[in-house]
Amino acid sequence: MNLQLSRILAPIDFSARSAGAVEYAEALACHFHSELTLLHVVSPVQTYGYPDAMAVMPEMFEDILAQSQAALEKFAAERSKGVRIKPVLLEGDPALSIAEYANKTGCDLIVMPTHGYGPFRRFLLGSVTAKVLHDAPCPVWTGPHLEEAPTYSSIGFATVLCAVDLGPDSDAVLQWGATFAREYGAKLVVVHAIPPSTVSLGGLYFDPQWHDQVRNEAESAIRLLLNDIGSQGDIIVKTGDAPHGVRTVAEECGANVLVIGRGRSAGVLGRLRTNAYAILRESPCPVAAI
Repeated sequence: MNLQLSRILAPIDFSARSAGAVEYAEALACHFHSELTLLHVVSPVQTYGYPDAMAVMPEMFEDILAQSQAALEKFAAERSKGVRIKPVLLEGDPALSIAEYANKTGCDLIVMPTHGYGPFRRFLLGSVTAKVLHDAPCPVWTGPHLEEAPTYSSIGFATVLCAVDLGPDSDAVLQWGATFAREYGAKLVVVHAIPPSTVSLGGLYFDPQWHDQVRNEAESAIRLLLNDIGSQGDIIVKTGDAPHGVRTVAEECGANVLVIGRGRSAGVLGRLRTNAYAILRESPCPVAAI
């Protein structure tokens, strides 16, 4: 199975964070010979009902659109000449516009930063990115510090880490991660976290024999999933908090990208479940949320 990434979408706001995300988008577009769409969304001007503001709003908004179009074209012109780049300007709610455009055009991947700010950026997830992760029909590539990305030509992927919970999404996560790893000749590592204790089992995880049994069963389940997709990889089962365990493994193995699932259930959290949200925020490397 080949990984088809013929259309990559990179939403931008001209910040250092989005510029860093575009470096990754360009690197991926170069490798997969993709068309890269640089999308900038202009939000409507809020007038809050003031008549004078409403009178000048159309002219003001036209100026904003013209300035945004010029900035977008300049930004696109400064990018790699080896990538097919398509600049697109839209009006509306940013998150909704991004998700709708990705769905309408059949994008295969969205690359965007998390937009966390300040010293606590690892613990933040921007509202636009969170909504896109919730609504986007395709995988989303993101991370809390993409502004630190190297230039696209020096970006490589030697180790791909897949975090699986052995739920219904695990096969899709492993399939995407294993195929991506094969594309780059990368090492594949699979991590699963088991809780240190559980009330439903009466705390039996504290029993060493029971713990070993749970670990062995998890390893066997992962090995079976890997066999089903015809792939091999290192398997690591951690005990403890999932976000911390995944982050530790990512640091120890020098992962260049972490692949996780977003979930399929509806409800308040939608597709972005609690562990996925926390893992994404703490990851030391970019995250591909499938």
